[in-house]
Amino acid sequence: MAVSDKVRALLSLKGKKIMELASHFNMSPQAMRNKLNRGSFSAEDLIRVSMFLDSELSFRVSDNQSIVLDENDIRTVGSEQKDAPKT
Repeated sequence: MAVSDKVRALLSLKGKKIMELASHFNMSPQAMRNKLNRGSFSAEDLIRVSMFLDSELSFRVSDNQSIVLDENDIRTVGSEQKDAPKT
């Protein structure tokens, strides 16, 4: 199953609409549909989807170990510039 199909399935499970997700991303519903059709989701996009759906995005290493990606893992413009290597 493609990532876009999984996002659509999660929306359905949570009773949310594409229009609501688009609003959370500050984009038009058509732009969100295009994003879903292209399957163009970055890791940060998926974190934002999980936040919108009040869900957890994680890598499960074993039954009792996982690494969770959350809003703290989303880069901001200021931190990208601050963390950029100096030339």
